[in-house]
Amino acid sequence: MSTPEPESFAELIADCADIPHALRDGGTTLPGQREPVLWEVDEATFAQVSSLEEYV
Repeated sequence: MSTPEPESFAELIADCADIPHALRDGGTTLPGQREPVLWEVDEATFAQVSSLEEYV
């Protein structure tokens, strides 16, 4: 089964209006934004790239 592409904005709006109310509102909520994890480059990691002229 395939749904044909809408040919106008009015047809698209009508198609969207057919989406059940339960699927349009609410649903599962996304988790909140997490705090960034702080990190540092250790000496071993720095040594791997210190001799390179350009790090890509």
